[in-house]
Amino acid sequence: MPIDYSKWKNIEVSDDEDDTHPNIDNASLFRWRHQARIDRMKEMEKTKKNYLTEKEKAEAKLKEIRERLEREEAAREDYEKAEEEFRKAQSKCEEIEKEERLQPWNVDTISKDGWEKTIINKPQKMQPPALTEEEKERRYQSFVDQNKKKIKEFGLLSKWDDCKKFLLENPNLCCEETANYLTLWCLNLEIEEKHSLMEHVAKQAIAMQYMLELAKQLDVDVRGCISSFFTRIQQADQPYLDAFEDEINAFKNRIRERAKVRIEAAMKQVAEEERKARLGPGGLDPLEVIETLPPELRECFEVQDVQKLQDVISKMDEKDARYHLNRCIDSGLWIPGKEHSSGKGDDLSSTEQQKTSAERKDQEEEAVYSDAQENVN
Repeated sequence: MPIDYSKWKNIEVSDDEDDTHPNIDNASLFRWRHQARIDRMKEMEKTKKNYLTEKEKAEAKLKEIRERLEREEAAREDYEKAEEEFRKAQSKCEEIEKEERLQPWNVDTISKDGWEKTIINKPQKMQPPALTEEEKERRYQSFVDQNKKKIKEFGLLSKWDDCKKFLLENPNLCCEETANYLTLWCLNLEIEEKHSLMEHVAKQAIAMQYMLELAKQLDVDVRGCISSFFTRIQQADQPYLDAFEDEINAFKNRIRERAKVRIEAAMKQVAEEERKARLGPGGLDPLEVIETLPPELRECFEVQDVQKLQDVISKMDEKDARYHLNRCIDSGLWIPGKEHSSGKGDDLSSTEQQKTSAERKDQEEEAVYSDAQENVN
């Protein structure tokens, strides 16, 4: 078998040319030729790559056109087949129509309905009567008086199935009055520091409010939303449950804030009532008056020493003494005139002796101060 040596004819070797001009640096010449050859190879590789890309695109396009022609050929065959079926069906229809025209008229074919219309009467929704605030309050109180026990029983339920069964048995509880009572109950429980029970009842209050809102959106009676609400809450996805839980937490926070305000208002009211109970015949608070007295005079009232009080008054400026004595009388700390009934000097009153006769406060300042001076002498 002969050997083909033709592939070795065009071998390019950069260092096989020894015959160069003496003035030419062979090494530099060889490097230049080697670099030129490498550049030509890179350019050829780039050109080859571009043509390969164009070839792939052209091949893909050719394949797409070939597939499209095949589909069109199949579609053409389907079209011709369908057209043949249509012609056959049309011919049959024409035969049937001709046969119908030749049939004699009868009671069923002599006439046809020209048009028809169906009207469905939609029941009018009963609008609640407009009530005044007083009538709403009476209505609410009457409802609570009749259903308070059942509302609390619903508020204490924990399972959704039990809640659903209870409301289906007592559908009249699905109303605004029940939601309002549960809210008020939560507020009272928080004020009484029954926090766990408040949080439990809060969930029931929000469930009732959800049912009321659902009925409003659907424009139906709330009693018709009982089953749909509990079915939804038991089969709901996580976002719906998260929104429901967020609403419960927001409701509990509002209850806590409102309870805090109510407690502060009650404490202020109690403090004000206690202050009014302490007021003397002149309308002054003995605790406030005793705090404004000079230290020596205040000490006399704290130890309830009448003699020491008289000594302190005798040493005070007349104007200051009159001022402080008059305030002590108006606050009930000092009750003048007891020496007329008991034969003893003026006495000090305790905080329990504040409710004296109102006529004592009308005494003249001069008489009060003179009375105190006489006791000192």
